Amino acid sequence: MLSCCTRNCLKYRLNSFKNILSSNELKLITSCRAVTNNINDKKIEKNVDVKKVEKNDVYKVIRTLSIHVWPKNEPKLKARVVAAVGFLFGAKLLNVQVPFLFKYAIDSLNDSPLVINDVETAVVSTVTAMILGYGAARTGSCLFNELRNAVFAQVTQNAIRKVSRETFMHLHKLDMSYHLSRQTGMLSKAIDRGTSGIAYFLHALVFNIFPTIFEVSLVSCILTYSCGLPFTFTALSCIGIYAAFTFSVTEWRTKFRIQMNNADNECGIRAMDSLINYETVKYFNNESFETEQYDKLLQKYEEASIKTATSLAFLNFGQNLIFSTTLTAVMLMASQSIIQGTMTIGDLVMINGLLYQLTIPLNFLGTVYRDLRQSIIDMQSIFTLLDIKSKVIESPKAVPLLFLKGDQKDITFENICFQYPNGPVIFKDLSFTIKYGKKTAIVGGSGSGKSTVVRLLYRFFDPNDGKILIGHRDIKDYTIESLRKSIGVVPQDQVLFNDTILYNVQYGRVSATAEEVFEAAKMADIHDSVMRMPKGYQTPVGERGLMLSGGEKQRVAIARAVLKTSPILIYDEATSSLDSITEKNILESIKLITKDRTSLFIAHRLSTITDADEILVIGDKKIAESGTHRELLADSSSFYSYLWHKQNDFSSF
Repeated sequence: MLSCCTRNCLKYRLNSFKNILSSNELKLITSCRAVTNNINDKKIEKNVDVKKVEKNDVYKVIRTLSIHVWPKNEPKLKARVVAAVGFLFGAKLLNVQVPFLFKYAIDSLNDSPLVINDVETAVVSTVTAMILGYGAARTGSCLFNELRNAVFAQVTQNAIRKVSRETFMHLHKLDMSYHLSRQTGMLSKAIDRGTSGIAYFLHALVFNIFPTIFEVSLVSCILTYSCGLPFTFTALSCIGIYAAFTFSVTEWRTKFRIQMNNADNECGIRAMDSLINYETVKYFNNESFETEQYDKLLQKYEEASIKTATSLAFLNFGQNLIFSTTLTAVMLMASQSIIQGTMTIGDLVMINGLLYQLTIPLNFLGTVYRDLRQSIIDMQSIFTLLDIKSKVIESPKAVPLLFLKGDQKDITFENICFQYPNGPVIFKDLSFTIKYGKKTAIVGGSGSGKSTVVRLLYRFFDPNDGKILIGHRDIKDYTIESLRKSIGVVPQDQVLFNDTILYNVQYGRVSATAEEVFEAAKMADIHDSVMRMPKGYQTPVGERGLMLSGGEKQRVAIARAVLKTSPILIYDEATSSLDSITEKNILESIKLITKDRTSLFIAHRLSTITDADEILVIGDKKIAESGTHRELLADSSSFYSYLWHKQNDFSSF
């Protein structure tokens, strides 16, 4: 038996699938998980490599997100994209008008006389109109930008929702080997950063990259036409040097950001693991130790964060230095032209305004490039998850598993060979049949593979060789959804959702009515206990059901399986946490529940299966003995007889 603390430590990693593992199998899977983690870590490192992301994955990201930005059969979203782009270009055109209107206003004021007469009044009116136009252009540009954001917000959130939903569904469809190796803290942070990356990537792609190219081209043409090629050449040189400096420094800074992300992941994993296993921490009085370990990880994050911040300061100063130098050079050129009489003071103001307007997209260029690279890295967390393929694959020709009235479908294991990845062989030529409508029990030593039988039947894993048949048909020929819908399981170690008792019982069949929930709870002998609670069925159970006793959790799990009304029922030591009286009542109820159903009992306490129609004893990786309780006891040399007498000897103490 595993100690309480060891079991608690394993709970976080194995999550709900751990419910049917025996102790030696837990050790086996833990060792296998270490190898899988190592492989996954290498895969993650490979996927976050910046150059690889840039060369191989950026097109995939754009292609995937473009499907959500321009979705098929959703004309309303497409109309929003078109409107947002229209507002964007409208804002840019209005923005370019601002320096011109300011130039004309200044030139008009500079040329007008000090004494006002009828002619000068017209000049003043023109200046007033120019200034009003200046204000209107600035306001209109801002309005169009905000309308753009408001219109495009639904497109962005729709894309995030679809990708998040797809990721969530994909994670649930992955086989058990993935869920045994995953780290929940890192997974949660990866998804959070990935969805944030999607929002930023869409805005950067649609509202920053292409509009910046458009605005730079527009300003270059205006400078060439109004001021001449030298001004245009100087401005474009500034943009080129600015971009080259930004890209090179950002390339250098990216490694610090990756280090910060990795440290952040480690902090999340450690904090989640420690808080979920807080009972174990308190049992061993290790609060200070856990805090010290967490602080070490925080220190790594702090160091990486400082490097990120200081390198950002260097980047910002370099960008400002390049632009300020260029602006000074252009202003000197303009002032010389004014002295020579080829330009006006208004032209000086216009050039200054145009260049300052370029600082906005140029600043975005640095920020966008930096954050765009990071958002691609962050999004790889989601796309890496979506690229993981389940080892349990549903056949395209799979059909639903149906139990029609009068069907008598036996379950047959034919020559099953199975071993966990990188682990020892669990089964070798395992064969047996579970008869329809009969109570079949499986017993064996710790680590013999009793619970692995359930996993194989549920298709958490597929056997390396051999077949599992239901009704003379391989379970691989059935859809996974219909197969699992046909099997109800009461696990040995129950994990409940952090919700109410009603929610956890009703989870067995979410469409069930309250009356059906109450009836299932009565059959599990928990209804009266629940009704004595102050909030009844609305009583919260706490995280993993820790607010309930072991017996109460077990009865909730039994009620949940009963409510599922599956034609196949599996009980993995379903009454191990119950007192003798409650156990007797539930076993009587189970007899009624399993009538006309195929039932399989994974037994550790042999007293619960004495009435089984057939008992299968696993030994030496296959079925070593079989028969009824009386038949197996009649052979004093049988392993079952040995287990029976050992348990009775212990119960006498």
